[in-house]
Amino acid sequence: MSSIFTKIIKGEIPCYKVAENEHCIAFLDIFPLQKGHTLVIPKKETDKLFDLDSETYSELLSFTHKIAKGLEKAISCNRVGMAVVGFEVPHAHIHLIPINNMDDMNFSNQKLKLGPQEFISIADSIKSAL
Repeated sequence: MSSIFTKIIKGEIPCYKVAENEHCIAFLDIFPLQKGHTLVIPKKETDKLFDLDSETYSELLSFTHKIAKGLEKAISCNRVGMAVVGFEVPHAHIHLIPINNMDDMNFSNQKLKLGPQEFISIADSIKSAL
């Protein structure tokens, strides 16, 4: 079930990495709804979030909490929204999105178009806030 996320984990495809540990990795979504839109994924290849074993699931949520706190410090927003959809890529993943209102998390909204330098700057800001 190799996916684009597996290729990112293996370093075969570059990403704007925010953080990584033994079990999880967080990186910027390249089709963001808002600046700072971050994906948090387990390194263990599993399609559906609730198919993860309890230990991996707990590790993912703990790691997600850390990333959300850093994101909230780095990006001006009222809160960080969290969504699990799972249709885009067959690898469990959590969306963390800086939001100011409910509509900021509407996945049917047009995605932002950011340049490489802007992605790097955002990722660096989040890393610094962790």
